[in-house]
Amino acid sequence: MASPKVLFGFHALGVRLKTAPTSIIEIYFDPVRRDARMRQFIERAAQAGVRLVESDGARLSKMSGSHGHQGVAARVQAVAQVHSLDELLEDLEAANAELPPEQRNHPLILVLDGVTDPHNLGACLRVADGAGAHAVIAPKDHAAGINATVAKVASGAAETVPYFMVTNLARTLNELKERSIWVIGTSDTAPNNLYQSDLKGPVALVLGAEGSGMRQLTAKTCDALVSIPMRGAVESLNVSVASGVCLYEALRQRSSGQ
Repeated sequence: MASPKVLFGFHALGVRLKTAPTSIIEIYFDPVRRDARMRQFIERAAQAGVRLVESDGARLSKMSGSHGHQGVAARVQAVAQVHSLDELLEDLEAANAELPPEQRNHPLILVLDGVTDPHNLGACLRVADGAGAHAVIAPKDHAAGINATVAKVASGAAETVPYFMVTNLARTLNELKERSIWVIGTSDTAPNNLYQSDLKGPVALVLGAEGSGMRQLTAKTCDALVSIPMRGAVESLNVSVASGVCLYEALRQRSSGQ
């Protein structure tokens, strides 16, 4: 069994209480904080039968490695998720095979190339969850892994969105293409923009780190490159904002059929 990990913050713990309360070993809370939000949280935890431990702010900061714990932290067991990208895609293909074409839930995947900041990763996971993305993929090198800060910023999405770190990103993109998943990268210099793209079918949206963008090999591996229109003075968006723009355009098209 994997070693317990630490989650902190109301959003992250609230999602865990909702989705997998039995995986929570114990919750530590600061009794000095007595506002309505804390009272409601403690009540939910008690109703779920979770062990509650009073703890001061200094201990919570040490546990979470951050002062942004909001007065709550927990030791939790890992929640079982799909073990591989292949398993996820095969399960999705099997489910879609039993549905008429107009009802199929086509793969929607976010690929992050070179995103090393845990706050950016957490925000990307949060928008991926909100838009209904099936997974987020990143290379094992030059990318942030899941830690307590990522989980806090993701507000629970680190528990619900599969995050796969792969050894060779270009090879993985080619494997997606072999499964008829259209791989679309974002580039400031692309001649066509996001809103001219058909995102209703199986698609993987590839974004690079702010500033450096995608690596050259990653860009070459994409089926197409698109830009996000910029009408103001700034030249680019934060990667989590750009992820939200792209994923929600895909969601809009899929929801409207346009």
